Amino acid sequence: TVETAHRLVMIFFFVMPVMMGGFGNWLLPYYWEGPDMHFPRLNNFSFWTLPWALDLAVVSLFTESGSGTGWTLYPPLSTYLYMGKSVDLTVFSLHLAGVGSIFGSINFIVTVRGMKLVDMHQLSMFPISMFVTGHLLGVALPVLAGGLTMLITDRHFNTSFFYPVGG
Repeated sequence: TVETAHRLVMIFFFVMPVMMGGFGNWLLPYYWEGPDMHFPRLNNFSFWTLPWALDLAVVSLFTESGSGTGWTLYPPLSTYLYMGKSVDLTVFSLHLAGVGSIFGSINFIVTVRGMKLVDMHQLSMFPISMFVTGHLLGVALPVLAGGLTMLITDRHFNTSFFYPVGG
């Protein structure tokens, strides 16, 4: 359970926010010589979802001995037969962190597209990497949210997305 919490916190609450959010918010305005990102309120919302999501992740560690499902929330281990409310808190934590990351990615994409240069090939590698990473997160995180939603409906609404017996 401690390993699961450590992996979730490191991936979703350290690597993604610090590398994408922290360095991106700090360095992208320097590249386009502006005062801030294009949508500062969206940026603020994306930042303030992380402490709430981290709080849910930490509370899930101390609820019913944590969610020992691995950082992938492996479905046989995360079903209602094996784990209790700690998995629900972890899933809601990842939903909230995903929403913040999607909004931050939208802000990065718009900021890089709005730079004063004419063509994308005139940009340096950092804005291009933020642009590509924003697109990758914008594609991957809704899929993660869909999988988490299917897991929650399996756990509470008697659906059978991850149950082979259900058909």
